[in-house]
Amino acid sequence: MIRISQFVRAATALLVLVLRAYPQPQPANPPAPAAPTAPAAQTQAEVTTHDAPATFTTGVNLVLVPVVVRDRAGKAIGNLQKDDFLLFDRNKPQVITRFSVETPTTPMISAVPDGNPDNLVLPPDAPAAGSPPPAIAAHFVAFVFDDVHLRIGDLEQGRQAATRYLANSLDAASRFAIFTTSGRTTLDFTDDRDKLREALNHIQPWTSAGTTANDCPSITYYMADLIVNQDNQQATAAATAEALACYPPPSNATQQQLQQAQQQAQSMAHSVALSALSVGDHETRLAINVLRDVVQRLSVMPGSRNLILVSSGFHLIIDHRVDETQLTDRAIRANVTISSLDARGLYVSGPESDASQRPSFGPGITTVTSQYERDSALDNEDVMAELAGGTGGTFFHNNNDLGEGLKRLATQPEFIYVLGFSPQNLKFDGSFHALKVTLKSPAGLSLQARRGYSAPKHAIDPEEQAKDEIREAVFSREELRDIPVDLNLQFFKSSDINATLSVLARVDIRNLHYRKVGDRNNDKLTIVSGVFDRNGNFIRGTEKTVELRLRDETMAKLPASGINIRSTFDLTSGSYVLRLVVRDAEGQIMAARNGAVQIP
Repeated sequence: MIRISQFVRAATALLVLVLRAYPQPQPANPPAPAAPTAPAAQTQAEVTTHDAPATFTTGVNLVLVPVVVRDRAGKAIGNLQKDDFLLFDRNKPQVITRFSVETPTTPMISAVPDGNPDNLVLPPDAPAAGSPPPAIAAHFVAFVFDDVHLRIGDLEQGRQAATRYLANSLDAASRFAIFTTSGRTTLDFTDDRDKLREALNHIQPWTSAGTTANDCPSITYYMADLIVNQDNQQATAAATAEALACYPPPSNATQQQLQQAQQQAQSMAHSVALSALSVGDHETRLAINVLRDVVQRLSVMPGSRNLILVSSGFHLIIDHRVDETQLTDRAIRANVTISSLDARGLYVSGPESDASQRPSFGPGITTVTSQYERDSALDNEDVMAELAGGTGGTFFHNNNDLGEGLKRLATQPEFIYVLGFSPQNLKFDGSFHALKVTLKSPAGLSLQARRGYSAPKHAIDPEEQAKDEIREAVFSREELRDIPVDLNLQFFKSSDINATLSVLARVDIRNLHYRKVGDRNNDKLTIVSGVFDRNGNFIRGTEKTVELRLRDETMAKLPASGINIRSTFDLTSGSYVLRLVVRDAEGQIMAARNGAVQIP
């Protein structure tokens, strides 16, 4: 099986054309270039087009906070404005500098004119003008089965529920992928029912090397964290008592022998705790790393993006909290909604829930260890609730109808508000910042929002952030119209299977923000075109930079039709989505359009 990291590397390699070079960030107010001499000004071209790296302005320390607001019936509402929200960072009010409303139910691929721009000669098999666009993938759901932490019965329940759901939920616009936290089962996005069913059937419980089911004392990762990292004396005493019950001293033992047995039991408890801590840390990092990679995979899919974690949860020690925050940040910025399904359904925690566990060691020991196991089971849920709450998703738990749960989770809330703020005087110390979002008028409304974030440990690298922003623009699901742009697509067959796709962008440049230099009005447009296949996979992209140095008399006569920018792609027969992004450097505004084409 191919691992997720290979998919991520493949997607990254395809982006080289777009992301291969970035200039160093320029000063906020660069000195204006000296005006050219008269001869140079007269001979300098007014419009030039050439290949160039993208130049996107980046935000600094911007924290994004998804918020879902529901009415009494549990329905998400979308008629609130920025001024309806109050946002606090460590109980200090913050200024909301960014506000948007995500509507995942909005169609992601819009029809574009497919007529005959510029009176091109069309082939006999070209589609008729005004024909509807082909059905293209616009809804992407990645299932992540936690085969590392789920017990076999719970994993089987979750797998069967997913099989039933996928048998009835595939449509022309939906694509599904299957991943596991062990990395042993991986299926990339597809609408092939047989492949999905086969992948689900391959999922089996996985156990880390070194895990021993019959360890005595029996110490969970949660309890090991208490013993080793937090020096919890009560937990240590409980584990020692269980070890002593497993390996009791002789009935006629002397006082000295009893003391030695007690010391040996405590040493044994500490040794088992160290082992459980090591195994638990490894298993938790496996899960977090896979979730991070799946978010990365989803981030390059051109549509609504859902990740569904099917798990019983897992414990996070303090060292994992930064990783969790980074995972949440990455999902938010990539418009990925993480939802969680507790595959245990309605469950009873403690030894009584598992007949395979050892008999009771006596009421005193059993009562204490049972309490720790119940605490561990509840603690494990936290990560599922936090990832869902932090990204606008849903946590489905304490319910045996897993099929109904998957139906709810596979659909994002109708409205997700995204609040953004830039923390003032932020210290780069990696500390956790608790967030709180409230409504000025909360009557009858409930609110779900991100709980917090971790401060970065160093200043943000502008070059790396620029790469993230250009990528977000190319792979975003949104259509932006800050710059008027018309998009036309046309293909020309050169053989039975080969074709050239012509992309014509007409950009209205009359109202751009120009920088005056001498008798010229200067701006720079970056135009990026990317082609995706029917399953949403990135095929290839092109980038053009248009330098505008327009005389005043030219500015006064600019046509409403704008300027034409053409790109071409060599493709084979199939269904494709074209993503067009236009950005101007001076005004720092953007347009983004989607188009679909079917090449027979």
